[in-house]
Amino acid sequence: MQLTPLTRQPAVSRSLAFGLLATVSVIVFLIMQPAELFSSTTPSGGDMGAHVLVPAYLRDNLLPSLRVSGWSNDWFAGFPILYFYFPLPALTIVALDVILPYGVAFKLVTIMGLLAMPFGSYYLARQMRAPRLVATMAGIAGGTFVLMESYAIYGGNIKSTLAGEYSFSWAMAFSLFYLGALMRDSRSGRRFSPLAAIMLAGMALSHIIPTAIVGAASLIFLAQPERRRAITTWALGFALAAFWVVPLVATIGFTTDMNFSPLRGFDAGTGGPLPTELWPLLPLAVIGLVWSLWQRYSVSVLVLTTLLPLLAYPFVSGKLWNGRLLPYWFFGVFFFAGLAVGLAALAVYRRLPARTSVLVGVGLAGAALLIFPPASGMEQSSGWARWNYSGYEDKGPYPEYENLMATVDTLPPGRIMWEANNDMDKYGTPMALMLFPYWSEGHPSMEGLLFESSLSTPFHFMNAAEMSDRPSNPIPGLPYSGFDLDKGLAHMELFNVRYYVTFT
Repeated sequence: MQLTPLTRQPAVSRSLAFGLLATVSVIVFLIMQPAELFSSTTPSGGDMGAHVLVPAYLRDNLLPSLRVSGWSNDWFAGFPILYFYFPLPALTIVALDVILPYGVAFKLVTIMGLLAMPFGSYYLARQMRAPRLVATMAGIAGGTFVLMESYAIYGGNIKSTLAGEYSFSWAMAFSLFYLGALMRDSRSGRRFSPLAAIMLAGMALSHIIPTAIVGAASLIFLAQPERRRAITTWALGFALAAFWVVPLVATIGFTTDMNFSPLRGFDAGTGGPLPTELWPLLPLAVIGLVWSLWQRYSVSVLVLTTLLPLLAYPFVSGKLWNGRLLPYWFFGVFFFAGLAVGLAALAVYRRLPARTSVLVGVGLAGAALLIFPPASGMEQSSGWARWNYSGYEDKGPYPEYENLMATVDTLPPGRIMWEANNDMDKYGTPMALMLFPYWSEGHPSMEGLLFESSLSTPFHFMNAAEMSDRPSNPIPGLPYSGFDLDKGLAHMELFNVRYYVTFT
């Protein structure tokens, strides 16, 4: 029997690698309910159901004035729109809306970051000098990270995307291509790379938290003289994004602190960095890290990207909620576990007969090991995707909701205050009435989505507590007075509220 020499690399074709990576993206795409994605309904569900307004406002009001950021009266009695929230996904929705129905364009953009994760992970591993078989397993593992169901609002996974954090998954995907391109250029001696700079700009215009984490980790390039050319790439990348990033940095102090309580503890019960679904992967991740260092892969920047959020997690508080740091820790565990599986598959291949069919079998076995455990454990994501992407129009009480919007549309222009009530989720989201200005021009909603963007947010919620039987009171520590109609009406007058919608 002819055996493969132990030093020989398997001739994994690009088409095989692409096919395995595409399989992960197809699985994610199927979970996201393709039939609903391509229906022209208006996306609903959680924050996503209110995000619908922002790209539409960009299309109808800002871009005709050649602006990406501006002022909107649609929420919070006026607020700076797209100054403190990220414009690139919204711009992409507007671009696709030229050829697609708005609802379809919006839905497709929300899943793009998720679908790109396997390919970004693979590209990063290849630029670390991992053989194609190993890089393919790392790509599959990085892609299956999005299947995690232990958290829903930190960012990066399917559940966070459905909760409205689709910009975060965009930035994560950009960050993988950015790090890979930066490694490629530093190794080849290039002074700067348009690709790395464009990926950096895309990341910055998609979400600031991944940009901060990856930017801090990539400072390690300054420690090696031959890699300091990365400064030129950073300069070009931030220059491309400066039109939005500079105003953000200059005015970030005007955002509202939501006073979120930081997560404490590390175990699964605290929502911390060690959920039970991560436990089986941790030993593999340690093996993958040690093994890749032994193989002299260029993993230092990814080690920092993985560990810096974990190290900062106990100490971060204030406007940055520490839970938002954890997706890169989770991703790193998946990625290094994928490297371990890939290196093990490579070792197995070198000890088996030199046949192409053996290579294919090893690749498929490794892929199955990485894909099926997280995929088979999913319970919530598919149903949540169906709820969101079926849209407002598919909900049973939609005629009631539509009639309310039509009635408001007949009224003279004026700002609307509405009673908070979680029972409104039956329309698609408890935030369904935030879309008064989306459905009816000239009827802004007092309450809106982008809480941190408006200095009037705390005062609105104190007013809402005076006018609601079951207020949301989302900002801890405010002096909520409870239901008080006289005070509530007086404060509504200060906000120039003309109409009040109550829930019966």
